[in-house]
Amino acid sequence: MSDSVTRCRWVGPSQLYLQYHDEEWGVPQWDDQKLFEMLNLEGAQAGLSWITVLNKRKRYQEVFDGFDAEKIVEFSATKLEELRQDPGIIRNRLKIAAVVNNARQYLEIKSKYPSFAEYIWQFVDGTPIINQWSSLDEVPATTSESDQMSKVLKKQGFKFVGSTICYAYMQAVGMVNDHTTDCFRWKECQ
Repeated sequence: MSDSVTRCRWVGPSQLYLQYHDEEWGVPQWDDQKLFEMLNLEGAQAGLSWITVLNKRKRYQEVFDGFDAEKIVEFSATKLEELRQDPGIIRNRLKIAAVVNNARQYLEIKSKYPSFAEYIWQFVDGTPIINQWSSLDEVPATTSESDQMSKVLKKQGFKFVGSTICYAYMQAVGMVNDHTTDCFRWKECQ
């Protein structure tokens, strides 16, 4: 990762932020478990900075069994209390409970659809939206697609899936390419 390249203006200076931007953000993701993980991490971010979540991501992966939904739905009240005491994650009771709830919803969707990826990608007709923003100021916080995703996910029973969270999720998993056009990743993520 060279420091001589132009990146999106939101990227912070930490190596973790650079690596996330350069290797993951905006890359179309089709792996069900990764899609489930990112949906929950975006929900955990609500009211916080993304770097806070990135710094805790490894611990999230550990304590939530690699975001294996079948294991998460079996978490006991004791396990949830242990999680609320774990400084390695965001210890918000509602956000922790949301992961367990979302695991149930995720498994229900997987029982009805060939994959969670097929279900979630329906909001962009299975194809990434390639935007052409020249400035970070142009990038919206929500779109009609994120509004629709939020509405459907809430109706399904998911938690922490407001339209702003859904749009950030869509950006993260490559459903939309919101790298600015001057960023070296904009063309690479098409």
